[in-house]
Amino acid sequence: MLLRRLSFSCLLSLTLCLPLPALSALPQPPEVAARAYLLLDVTSGHVLAAKDPDKPVEPASLTKLMTAYLVFDALKSGKLSLAQTLPVSEKAWRMPGSRMFIDPKMKVPVEDLLKGMIVQSGNDATMALAEGVGGSSERFVEMMNQQAKALGMTASAFKNPEGLTVAGHTTTARDLATLATRLMRDFPDFVPYYAIQRYRYPGTPGANDTNRNLLLFRDPSVDGLKTGHTDAAGYCLVATAHRPSAALGAGPQGQRRLLSVLLGASSENARAAESQKLLNWGYTAYEAVRLSPEGAPVSSPRVWKGKSDVVKLGKPEGVVVSVPAGEGVRLKTEITRPDPLVAPLQRGQQVGVLRVRLGSGDPVADVPLTVLETVEESGMLGRAWDALRLWIQ
Repeated sequence: MLLRRLSFSCLLSLTLCLPLPALSALPQPPEVAARAYLLLDVTSGHVLAAKDPDKPVEPASLTKLMTAYLVFDALKSGKLSLAQTLPVSEKAWRMPGSRMFIDPKMKVPVEDLLKGMIVQSGNDATMALAEGVGGSSERFVEMMNQQAKALGMTASAFKNPEGLTVAGHTTTARDLATLATRLMRDFPDFVPYYAIQRYRYPGTPGANDTNRNLLLFRDPSVDGLKTGHTDAAGYCLVATAHRPSAALGAGPQGQRRLLSVLLGASSENARAAESQKLLNWGYTAYEAVRLSPEGAPVSSPRVWKGKSDVVKLGKPEGVVVSVPAGEGVRLKTEITRPDPLVAPLQRGQQVGVLRVRLGSGDPVADVPLTVLETVEESGMLGRAWDALRLWIQ
């Protein structure tokens, strides 16, 4: 079977042949006062900037993103409901650090525990949820590590659900970006909890009722996600924003989402200011270009021995790439795929790669192309006829 390279210049009819600028000429990120960081264009999947993204770090309460992932999964699967109440164990009640101030006399609805964990960063709420989902905190931690592996978080090891300092409880900026992105993608109905600015459970003290993510109060485009702080971890923030992009079109598809992971800042205000700096830079230094809309094929090549004569290849969510601002006119694309293509071809099966370049330079992205609609085998006569034509060719 041959690999066919098809010049695809271009989905956007953009064929300027300018050389890719040297790496030093690409947008350079600002100086960021943090131990590690990563800025991700969630819309395209491209990392725009990073510093020590694979360095092991303590995540502090960013750990609660994984706890939330498992709770959201239990809600989505019907194992829990938002109105269901959970008991507050002695262990949950005695949790140190940030709290929502629940006690063993209470049975608290899951929805309120979620708000307590997300808005107030309550370790007591987190433990109650972990015990409610896992049966015990120990079993829940096992589930956290299993889920981390399933998500491809290869450098993470969780020792507790809440993020208090324990030897070996570590992750990386890259793994946290993976977790946050999947949380938003897999559970969009629950993401609005991360934009709640204030929450207090009735009958409890109100001193700890304000979301520590200061960007929620400073930037209307920011709608999450989570803060963290311990003496060992410093001040940490995973922040996400969505802003309109004319290049992406109108409506929900016209929103471009960025995610910043900032670890080890010096103060609460510093982590917000440095995260804001990263997000603003990402929106101005890079632009997103849509090469194909959601569900649309990038290519429809000939297929043999099938009930259909062509197969639609693309990416179900569409293809978007990030390029330096103003450079979108230089995009060129090329498809590499097997040839000939012979049925059956199953939906979701990878068949080729779309390589995106700036001019004749290095690739901007290599996008796997999958079958968008299954092509079944034709009948015996059709297969025989196509076999003859292939032999002649």
